[in-house]
Amino acid sequence: MTATEVDSGRTESTVVPRERVISKAEGWRRRGPLLPAMVFAIVVTQIPFLFTLYYSTQSWNLVRPGSREFNGLNNYVDVFRDSQFRTVAFNTVIMIVGTVLISVVLGLALALLLDRKFIGRSLVRTLLITPFLVTPVAGALIWKTTMFDPVFGLINFVLSPFGVGEIDWVSRFPLAAVMTNLVWQWTPFMMLLILAGLQSMPKDIAEAARVDGAGPIALFRELTLPHLRRFIELGAVLGAIYLINTFDAVYMMTSGGPGVASSNLPFYIYQRAFLGFDIGQAAAMGVVTVVATIVVSTLALRLIFTSFSGKEEAA
Repeated sequence: MTATEVDSGRTESTVVPRERVISKAEGWRRRGPLLPAMVFAIVVTQIPFLFTLYYSTQSWNLVRPGSREFNGLNNYVDVFRDSQFRTVAFNTVIMIVGTVLISVVLGLALALLLDRKFIGRSLVRTLLITPFLVTPVAGALIWKTTMFDPVFGLINFVLSPFGVGEIDWVSRFPLAAVMTNLVWQWTPFMMLLILAGLQSMPKDIAEAARVDGAGPIALFRELTLPHLRRFIELGAVLGAIYLINTFDAVYMMTSGGPGVASSNLPFYIYQRAFLGFDIGQAAAMGVVTVVATIVVSTLALRLIFTSFSGKEEAA
């Protein structure tokens, strides 16, 4: 108990509460409901990853029975020497960065539109969310057959008055075609995240800025965009983590071709494992991809959490 002098000359007693000590039994009792989920996560993720690490040290090709033997780190050396792997890794980076940037810009524009009140806003919002709810395989088939088809595709039909002929978009621009499908799928996710950030923005600050004479551009640059920074960063990181696992769009639209022009890391690993039957190298490629993803996502998430904690302390 401590005594603190106040302005009136009186003393005021304050009691410093003691932190409650939690016993080990109570701690385990609180964690108990989470144990099944943790065990399930370990079984379906960590144990297969340990097997992948083991296979990555083996020289094992399924078309050569009895060829399985310990290979050390040679598979990893072969992976980094593989020129096609470097090309596919570069394609993956282009696919992720391009898709995320375009989706964020379009999502921001649509979120700013939906943040305004107009007749039919709920219907428009529902229609804009729909692409994110479509199964990725179905979405890839829609874009390949309905939009990009050289004879019956809607894109060639719309562009035909401008002198555009029957262009086979998927064959001529395979990576751009896959990215277009991914942008269509992920723009609603970015829009919802940014729209949530817009609706959490205090309205009185914007009103005060308007009263002081701030125009729409200055208001967006000085108030709206800094407030949305956390939400944009979070959407970009989550989108990149999910997009690095993209397989169905590449498989259904281009099958990685022509050559490896539109192939990404998951599809190339699939080809090496189930078409080339080289389990050792495929496992090494998977380990390299997982490690690179963990490093990049950890740094990005740490940056985001620092931004969020800084905002909370400032508030």
